[in-house]
Amino acid sequence: MSKLNANAFSFVPGQAFRVPQQQQPPQAAQPPLQPIERPPQTEAPAPAPTISLNIGGSKPAPARAPSPPPTISLNIGGSKPAPAAPANAQSSAPTPAASKPVTSETKAPAKATATPSQSASSKTLTLERAKTDTAAVANEVKTVADEEVLKDLYGHTKEHLNIVFIGHVDAGKSTMGGNLLYLCGMVDKRTMEKYEREAKEAGRDSWYLSWALDSTPQERAKGKTVEVGRAYFETDSRRYTILDAPGHKTFVPSMISGAAQADVAVLVISARKGEFETGFEKGGQTREHIMLVKTAGVQKLIVVVNKMDEPTVGWSKERYDEIKDKLTPFIKAAGFNVKNDLTFIPVSAYTGANLKDRIKKDVCPWWDGPSLLEHLDKMPMVDRKITAPLMMPISEKYKDMGTIIVGKVESGHMRKGDTLLLMPNKNLVEVSAIYNEMEDEVDTALCGDNIRIRLRGVDDEDISPGFVLTSPTHPVHAVRQFEAQLAILESKNIICAGYSAVMHCHTLAEEVTLSALLHYFDKTTGRKSRKPPQFAKRGMKIVALIETAEPICIERFVDYPQLGRFTLRDEGKTIAIGKVTKLIEGNTIDEAAEGVANLNVSA
Repeated sequence: MSKLNANAFSFVPGQAFRVPQQQQPPQAAQPPLQPIERPPQTEAPAPAPTISLNIGGSKPAPARAPSPPPTISLNIGGSKPAPAAPANAQSSAPTPAASKPVTSETKAPAKATATPSQSASSKTLTLERAKTDTAAVANEVKTVADEEVLKDLYGHTKEHLNIVFIGHVDAGKSTMGGNLLYLCGMVDKRTMEKYEREAKEAGRDSWYLSWALDSTPQERAKGKTVEVGRAYFETDSRRYTILDAPGHKTFVPSMISGAAQADVAVLVISARKGEFETGFEKGGQTREHIMLVKTAGVQKLIVVVNKMDEPTVGWSKERYDEIKDKLTPFIKAAGFNVKNDLTFIPVSAYTGANLKDRIKKDVCPWWDGPSLLEHLDKMPMVDRKITAPLMMPISEKYKDMGTIIVGKVESGHMRKGDTLLLMPNKNLVEVSAIYNEMEDEVDTALCGDNIRIRLRGVDDEDISPGFVLTSPTHPVHAVRQFEAQLAILESKNIICAGYSAVMHCHTLAEEVTLSALLHYFDKTTGRKSRKPPQFAKRGMKIVALIETAEPICIERFVDYPQLGRFTLRDEGKTIAIGKVTKLIEGNTIDEAAEGVANLNVSA
């Protein structure tokens, strides 16, 4: 075998394979290698090619050297690089090599011509920004998705806005809301004549317009709104939900829950002599309402100067300017942008002047601006988080052939038949019916809609206002402890660790305890202190650890502003406003104790 194939292994039974040992013939001795002699260098070596990577930067400087080294540049997301200057002024026409689609010279053939030497030495890759910018692509996809979702759910529909009417008692909020409903055709003339007749019999002639919103006998008898009234009207371009908040200081918690569901606030001011001063003084509700709507997340504020037709006012520009000058600094201090987010409009809610149609020049010659509805129709639309996870804080609940809940969809969208999660109790429920503002049953609800939902799988006794209907895949956080940044507005006493107050957050009202004061902010530098403060008093900004008895549904302010801002109230006054900065999750000692209590140990 080894003779036939010299390279084969030899095999002997009982032994391992052995490599055959071959005898190689002796080789002749080779002479040693001689060193290679290099020719002497007479010229300078050519420069090495430079490679530059330009991502989103400015234009690279054009090459002006007569014989530049070969340059390879990759330009991603930036602007077009400047074309290379021609080496020879009297250069010939561009060759086919210079007309490649990859090079930047082809972008503007009229501006620069490239010589063959340049086209060979300069290789530039330029990509258009719109195609490579991932953020632009993501935004484009999101916009298309939103439009597709809208078309799929609603078809071509009008934009929807939620308006809350706020202001001091007897400023004319309910009267204005009732007149708007009448002017837009939501309340017919026959019903208004009935209200007018009943109001006359009760000796309240001028209150009949407010009865369209104040429906209970208690509200009609005293002329004071107690609960947040709801109504709906449409114009040619938009749909509106009116939230008529109570003005009396006793019912401020109801006003907060109404403001939490609004996109735009209409602050109604009485121009009558003495009434504006009473509402704007320290004890009045005008100041507190401005602060509360800002805390509730309302970005746009329309100040409606009402009762301009009063004999003491008579559409006086001096009185209008006086009210405007007094209110503007306080509204600016509350955090509103005076240029973009604030508008003043003079109206008469009782006569309807300047509500829907512009006021006549013979009545008010100095007003050239739009009417209230004109301004609302042309306002920039608020941003809607349609593609975000579903979150809907519950403001009311009652029993009517099943469990009915009422609230505003803060983010996301829902369909009839969806299985959702009710937090913080973690109950899985099914949406059996959705009703819009007109009590019509609809199949879908979008972010920003005020709706009523019939739920299946939960009893109305197991639901409280402040619960949140949320997506099972991305549920809202339910915590007992969180850190928050607080601004102390008004407090008779100093605030120490262990201080208790009532927290109003979206539609939730819960008693909380400030278990620890962690930091305070220096007024001069704005920096956060390292040491915790011993106490907090009026005007201070602090970071505190807040605890609740039961889990509550909140989110960080940076993630969901509407579920992350809150108000602290005590003894009928607003003590502080704040925002949630950190959620502290995890099993507490009480939950661990409950779990241990249910254990059975058997030998």
